[in-house]
Amino acid sequence: MPGTVEGVFAELLRHPGVRERCELRSPFGVMAFHGGSLEQATDVIADEVADRSGASLYTVVQPPDLRWHIPSKLVDPAASPALRRFVDHVDTAIALHGYGRTGRFTTLLVGGRNRDLAAHVRTVLTSHLDGYLVVDDLDAIPVELRGLHPDNPVNRLREAGVQLELPPRVRGLGPFWADVTEPGLTPHTRALIAGLDEAVRSA
Repeated sequence: MPGTVEGVFAELLRHPGVRERCELRSPFGVMAFHGGSLEQATDVIADEVADRSGASLYTVVQPPDLRWHIPSKLVDPAASPALRRFVDHVDTAIALHGYGRTGRFTTLLVGGRNRDLAAHVRTVLTSHLDGYLVVDDLDAIPVELRGLHPDNPVNRLREAGVQLELPPRVRGLGPFWADVTEPGLTPHTRALIAGLDEAVRSA
């Protein structure tokens, strides 16, 4: 996609069909700024967790005809009054991302600079997600998925936060769910939401 490095996030926000949402509630936040068609279901999960837990919410949702990946370090509050309000309001947050890697279909990765929160999230999610591995050991997380850059929005917060990488299966995507015809969220996604709700409330 076109765009200068300095203005790439602002350009995304101006793109037709891109929706930005900010709801300021508690000082704990939930983020999904690669939502919509890009990292599918991350914004849906973030909405549900924030509504249940009373957390603040920030999402960016791309329309079906757009899949524009902007690195997290370029998601700049200077380009978005809404994101700036969110960063000023919350102390810490969980940023939800989607990823897909061969051999990691049931592995969740907990990066970000708040390592105490990462350990807490891992413990709580492990108790909710049977059959999944939740990894918070940074040495076991691929470098590009660790979410440690200081300009990553989740690390700009007063207490920093965590970047939670979700494989397709726990988001209700992929061939594992091909034969499921019931509408709504899959059981694994509901379990994830329940775990994140508990993690936010007990942090």
